[in-house]
Formats: sequence, C-alpha cells, structure tokens
Amino acid sequence: MSQLVVATDLIEVHLRTDPEAPVVLSWVGVPGTKPEHPERAHQPLVEAMTPLLGNVNHSNSTRWSGTALGNVLRYTSHELRSTPTGRTVEVVQTDPRSGLVATTTLALASGSATVHALTTVSLPEEAEPLPLWGITTLALGGWLSEDANNLDVWSADSTWGAENRWSSQSLRDPGLVQTDATAHGETCRGAVAKTSYSTWSSGESLPLGVAVNRASGEALAWQIEHNGAWRWELGERPGWYLDSTVRVAESDAAGPPNVDHSADGAYLALLGPTDLHHQWNITLSPGQSFTTVPATIAVGSDLDTALGELTKYRRAARRSHPQDATLPVIFNDYMNTLEGDPTEAKLLPLIDAAAEVGAEYFCIDAGWYDDTDGWWASVGDWNPSTARFPHGFSAVLGHIRDRGLIPGLWMEPEVVGVTSQAAQTLPDDAFLTRNGVRIHERLRFFLDLRNPAARAHLDSAVDRLVNHLGVGYFKFDYNVTPGPGTDANAPSLGHGLLEHNRALLTWVDGLLDRHPSLIIENCGSGAMRSDFAMLGHYQLQSTSDQQDPLLYPAIAVASLAHILPEQAGNWSYPQATMTDEMIAFNMITGMAGRVYQSGLLDRMNSQQKALVADGIRLHKQTRTTIANSVPRFPNGLPTWADPWVTVAFHHSDKTFVLAWRQAWAPNAVDIPLPWVSESATVEQIYPDPRLFASWHEELRNGVLHVATDDPQPAARMWQIHPR
Repeated sequence: MSQLVVATDLIEVHLRTDPEAPVVLSWVGVPGTKPEHPERAHQPLVEAMTPLLGNVNHSNSTRWSGTALGNVLRYTSHELRSTPTGRTVEVVQTDPRSGLVATTTLALASGSATVHALTTVSLPEEAEPLPLWGITTLALGGWLSEDANNLDVWSADSTWGAENRWSSQSLRDPGLVQTDATAHGETCRGAVAKTSYSTWSSGESLPLGVAVNRASGEALAWQIEHNGAWRWELGERPGWYLDSTVRVAESDAAGPPNVDHSADGAYLALLGPTDLHHQWNITLSPGQSFTTVPATIAVGSDLDTALGELTKYRRAARRSHPQDATLPVIFNDYMNTLEGDPTEAKLLPLIDAAAEVGAEYFCIDAGWYDDTDGWWASVGDWNPSTARFPHGFSAVLGHIRDRGLIPGLWMEPEVVGVTSQAAQTLPDDAFLTRNGVRIHERLRFFLDLRNPAARAHLDSAVDRLVNHLGVGYFKFDYNVTPGPGTDANAPSLGHGLLEHNRALLTWVDGLLDRHPSLIIENCGSGAMRSDFAMLGHYQLQSTSDQQDPLLYPAIAVASLAHILPEQAGNWSYPQATMTDEMIAFNMITGMAGRVYQSGLLDRMNSQQKALVADGIRLHKQTRTTIANSVPRFPNGLPTWADPWVTVAFHHSDKTFVLAWRQAWAPNAVDIPLPWVSESATVEQIYPDPRLFASWHEELRNGVLHVATDDPQPAARMWQIHPR
C-alpha cells in the first residue's frame, strides 16, 4: 500500500494508492497531522454509476457510496505540479474491463486551507460505449471517518424571502443508528443529504455544508460550484465493504452476524446532476470525455475558521473586476419603493435624494421597458418605454449622470415574455424545449444559451444599452425555472440543462470582456441562485427579497457563510414613516456587506436623510476593511428566530462588530471576541451615540458585554480599537 502526500503550508492531503483497490483520500488536515485510524477511510475517491453494474454489497442506488464502477477503478498514475496559486495533483484511475479512465484533479491553494476538485472521465478509442448515471466530483472519508459518532452536520435551507436558515444535526440522526452492535446492515443506508433541482441552485438548500467534530471542534466545510443541479451527502460506509466474501455451502449455519465495526467510517460525496434526482445521464463514447462540476473543501480548527478558509478561497478564485477596488454604493428603486412601476415623475426626485445621501450608482428596476401594467410578460425586447418617460428615457438616465451617479437597469436576460416581439421572431431552437415544444412557465419562455441566435439576441440588447444609453450596471434577475432541462441536442434532460448553465457563464464572461467596467448583480428572486459558479463571475449578489426589515438581519449575516461580504448586497430600505431607530436598523443591515440602498428617501425630512447619509458615509469608510475581512459569527450562525443577531468583521488590526436586537430579546448579550487584545477599547460608530439613546457596552476579557433598557428593535455598530 502506497501513500501519496500533497501539501501546502496550510493543508495536507493523503491519497492511498493501493494497486488492488480504488484510490482513497484517506486524510485531509493541517500539515503534520495524521489519522489515528487510517483504515476507517475507505471511501473511493471517485464514484460512478452505470446501469450495467449498479452497486456493490448492500448499498442502494439512492446513495453515492458503493457504486460497482467506483469499486473497480484502479490507480494508474499521478502528476504533481507547483502552480502560482499552490500545488496540484492529478490522479488517474482506470477500470480494466470497461476501459473507463477517471482523472481527478485536486488543487491545494497557497492562501487558504482548501482543496478544489474536478473529475474527468473518458474512454479510449477501442472501448465500448458506456452509459453513466452520475459521477462524483469528489468523495472522501479522510478526517470524517476518525470519529463518526461525534460528527454534527451543518446545512442551510432556503426559500424566497427566507434564505440561509442554518441548522445542525448529528450524523446519527437520519437513520444511521447502530441498533445492534453486531448487525452489519443497520448503518449503511441513510445519509444527511441536500439536493437542488433545476436552475435555482440555492432555492431549497445551499450547495454548502460543514461537518464539525463535537469533541475537538474541528470542522470540514464544502461547497459545490454549479449554477444548476447538484447533490451532497454525508453518510457512513461500514467496514464490511472491505471484505464481502460470500461463502457457499459452509458446514455450519451462519447464525447472527458477527462483524467488527472498528473499520466503519463516514464519507462525503459531492456531485453535480444525477439520473435519479435530475434526469441526467450520458452514454460516453470512445474518445469522448465528460468533466464534473467543480467543488471545494476546507478544513479549520472550528466552524468559523473552516468557513473563513472558503471565504479566502472565493476571494482569490473569483473573476477580478475594477469595482473590487471601489465597491460603489448602489441605489435600486424596487424594494419597498417603486415596486416595478418606474416613471419619470417618480424617478427624478428619487434620483436627487439618492445622490444627496451619497449613492454612487442608480439602478432602475423592472418595468422600465413596458408601456402597460403587464411588465412581467413583456420582458425580452429591452426597449425603453415611451409611456413611462414622456421626455424620453435618455433624459432620465442623463439626470442620473448629472447628479454624479452611474445609471443601471434591471434585466432578466435568460427569459423572453410571451407578449414580447422576441417571442415571435426568435426561432424555436433558441429556446429550451422538451419534445419539440418551448418550455412555458408563468408567461415566459427560456432562452437556450447554447444557441447562437439566443446569445446574439442578448448581446445585441446589452451592447445597445451600454453603448447607446451609457448603462454601467445591470441587475440580472431570474424568477422562474424550466424544470429538469431540455432534450434538444442533448442525450438527457439534465445534460441539456447542464450545458445551458455552463453556456450562461461563458456568455457573462464574454459580456464582461467586451465591457470591462460594467458591474453585474446576480439576483434570482433574491438569492435563489447564489452559488459560487455565479459568484465567481458576477460582482454582487442580492442576499434576499425579504421586505420586512426586522427579518433581514438573520438572512444578511447567515449569507456571509457562502457569499463574500464585498458581494453581499443587503437591502436597506428606510422610510419616512419609520422611527430613527428603525432607519438605523435598516442601515446597519446594509453595512453587513454591501449597502444596497432603496426606500422612498425623497419623502424624508432633512434629519432622516442625514441619518441615512451618515450610514452611507460610514459604510464608505469601512467597506474596504470589510471587503478584506473574514466574517466571524461570535454567537453562532443565526437562526430565524434569534432575539439577538451578531457578526464581526476582522482584518489586520481592525474589528467591526454589528448587533441587532428584536423587541422580545433579553436586554443584554455577550459577544465573544477572543482575538481582541486585553487592552483594546470599544467605540460605537453608528448610529451617533450623541443622538441616540446609549447602549451600555463594555469590553472585558475578550467579550463585548452589551445591554440596553430600551425594549424596541434596534441595532448598533462598534469599532474595536487596539492599544
């Protein structure tokens, strides 16, 4: 048995390359550490399902551990490379019978404790075609298998307006109980699993999870980087997989099973679309290859640290953009403001107010292209309305520029409304279809971005708006999904959708190549598609469509587990009808990332506008630090009903702490800040303590003690000063 060790200064990976068994990722952790029980990690690095072979032993086809094809892969070779960003190992395995070649690339980043993974499968020219129903990007037992009984699994459910609801459960919870210490089938069929469907990659659950060892506190985090269908699962792989010999005609009756469970171990499987869950399958032909969706894992001494390593990875891996250095404040006219009914008369005073409080971009949201009340069904042509703007749309955009702001527009580029001209003029093959019929959902058709006519239609529209109208910002929305996919020019529905999703990212890259300073926000009914495949290309992410400011802090803070703070566009929509405390509450929610300003500011009095302007001024002072920080969750990842929500941003010698209090909360909270020095001091920086009822705060022994006698909802932001 051979061990291949690949390491950077921050992370180390052990690969077992036994010539008589599949390659196994037997350990991942801090350099210099070793597993106590290496035999427990026996999950093959690659699982691949084919209907020709199915599964081995007592597995079943709903899990991604124990596929027969994954079980017969054998180590062939590996190649180690040093790169400008770290170390890479490419491991090749082959199935001697089918000829399948599985090449897994693991990239260890130099600036974070992370491993980025991809797997490519191919067939040699002389092989027979091979049907495949799913392939893991990465499967591993290393680290997880050391203490499966003490593993907690963190995951986040999501839905429209209630995103990022984190919770944890023991790995034993989903049916992995050992009902008999000698029973050999009771621990192998359940799993903690999350699955996405269609194109809302975070519409039900996040493509992200964390396993935490209750005894040591250590954590392993992962993310699947795909803007479509995916699945991750954490389960247990029993040790009897290692010896499943069936003996025939033994002289003695078998009696009760007597199996040693010392080799049982947990596994993690990360996948893109599968046949069972997403109607994805291909028949691999000789000379053909297929590459899985990417995934990344991270290790840390605790949950915050592991998530922080993913934060570092995302920051290094995403597409660079000029706005990364400026982080401009965006005003958008939609949320709790114009609600998709922009007109010249409504916009002009709002533009003036947005400029007055310090916004730098002004985005006109949905409805700007429609002459009726039915803007939902008319998307797709992207020509400005004449009825809404009597002096011309150019005059409104000119007013935005005259006030020192850059104009932006809302678009939903991937769909075409049934009443649009584009729906009549574009050919059927420019749309996602099934059985030769366009997929129709809520008065929209879906463009197929694999198709040149679909891409040309969008290129023409965007280039016209940028070049002729001077648009510098787009909010790209996505409010409907097409189901499992398209069967046009695809071996399966799921594969057609996978290729369309990949084509979307290629189209966006081409758009940004042509217009390098253009800023694109990713919105999908809020954050229903907030995966890193999208966020690796787009500049901002709307964190929610939640319109109740009291519910937003939990969403905004929890989003920082999978969205960079410099990409997290948190709505701040204060109103003239609010108390000053509620205006400040809104502003602090925005400052937990990127302030995404809205609200009927033109109806505010001068004192209220000054409070908003003061928040934006402070945001401009802190945004660069926050954009370089690793978010920390001093009181844990927030849950939906937490009375207090807190977050801290720490970079270099600066720490900012934000806290929100609900009306029913106890009047005090302790916020642990263990990295803060004993001599540090605390200062409330928003809202101005000279104008607001003071909260009582004291920094002692690495804990910020906060108390207030005021029962109303409120929020505060502090800076910790080292001495």
